[in-house]
Amino acid sequence: MSFVFYNTLGRSKQPFKPLKGKRVGFYGCGPTVYNYAHIGNLRAYVHHDILVRSLRRAGFDVNHVMNITDVGHLSDDADNGDDKMLKTAEERGKSVLEIADFYTKAFFNDTDRMNITRPNVICKATEHIGEMIALISKIEANGFAYFSGGNLYFDISKFPAYGDLALIKPDDVKNKTKTGFSRIDQDENKRNPGDFVLWFTKSKFENQALVWDSPWGKGYPGWHIECSAMSMKYLGEQFDIHTGGIDHIPVHHTNEIAQSEAATGKKPWVSYWLHNEFLVMDKGKMSKSAGGFLTLQSLADEGYDPLDYRYFLLGGHYRSQLQFSFENLKGAQNSRKSLIDKVRNLTDETGSGSISANKEQKQPEYGKETKVYIEGFNNAIEDDLNTPRALAELWGLLKDKSAANEALAAVLDMEKVLGLGLQSSALNDGEKNNKNSEIDKEFALEIDALIKKRAEAKKARDFTAADSIRQSLKERGILLEDGPSGTVWKPVP
Repeated sequence: MSFVFYNTLGRSKQPFKPLKGKRVGFYGCGPTVYNYAHIGNLRAYVHHDILVRSLRRAGFDVNHVMNITDVGHLSDDADNGDDKMLKTAEERGKSVLEIADFYTKAFFNDTDRMNITRPNVICKATEHIGEMIALISKIEANGFAYFSGGNLYFDISKFPAYGDLALIKPDDVKNKTKTGFSRIDQDENKRNPGDFVLWFTKSKFENQALVWDSPWGKGYPGWHIECSAMSMKYLGEQFDIHTGGIDHIPVHHTNEIAQSEAATGKKPWVSYWLHNEFLVMDKGKMSKSAGGFLTLQSLADEGYDPLDYRYFLLGGHYRSQLQFSFENLKGAQNSRKSLIDKVRNLTDETGSGSISANKEQKQPEYGKETKVYIEGFNNAIEDDLNTPRALAELWGLLKDKSAANEALAAVLDMEKVLGLGLQSSALNDGEKNNKNSEIDKEFALEIDALIKKRAEAKKARDFTAADSIRQSLKERGILLEDGPSGTVWKPVP
């Protein structure tokens, strides 16, 4: 397969040519773990997952690295605002590390429920302070940093290529006329409004929770440096792909490039920059700071499987804004249910309940009609991960009259990229229906009502009530199982 990706650095689609043959180094910006991920955040990680799945299906060896920001960073990318980690810790009466651990686990619980493949390397900022200090020291030794007012700053005037990624010119930064830099408050310690902190020793907050010894004094790193330090530790001084949301372009990723190339003298630091667009609501971009954001559990509480939301996201190209509404999500749920029904029929027809999408699974010889859909699917994915077109090819395959064994094998091949849980859901639903038929219908309605009541209790963090419902049903011969598709029930064996 020959991939073409839209590279933000150059604003064009470019053929993908890894630095090391079939080996791909990929770094994706991870979460700042001070709150639950909202559904807009999760769009980025589905994009990461489609990228990794597509490359691996094509035979590439992908080393996927993702950071966990548990040091905390300011609520503004440009060194302004509150420390998100510290603020949440104070509100909850917990330590910063307790908050980070809780929300890290919550984040991966969400990504697991959405069938997002975990990265090869998950690196926490607090565990890589030494690497950050070493990288900052190189930047300073190369003449790109200055110490002022107790903090060490990166001097963007010393880096001529600053702003190339964001199409920002030095004058734009000085005059604060571009997105991102318009938010910068005047810092009297900075020589230029666009200069950014590499290391804080003079904190903006009293009793800063996490500080470390450094050549510049006891303090903590600026936010941007962690991604440069950790990506280079695990992927080398130059690697293939870096991803993130479009909001990272004007400041965070621009600063990452400047400090990384200033430290190593190698250009380019990253070959391909892929950025996903926002998920938007009626009132605009979803934001935690605005409050009232939706989590994955919010959708589950409304009766949606997390994979229904994954299907919804795949219906829009990652570089296009996607309008969220429950009406649109309902349409995605219905579409995915229809796909599951079709796959169940194929599974029943072929008697292939044990077929898996493993690489080792022997594929049947595809006929001409099936090959057309496989080729169309491949072309869609190769063309900058065009998932709407890929879904259209899947639908075309299932509506056609291809041989059942061919169609099922082709679906499972496409599933290596899409990750919608089509066959597993079909099999589980069939098994569930068979077992549920043994239960009195009136009792079944009561069970469903109690499951809903238990979900409401969990949402309200009344875990005592939730556990009580589970135990009472167990005593009546019903087991509850919580899984990626929500809570299911079955008779006690």
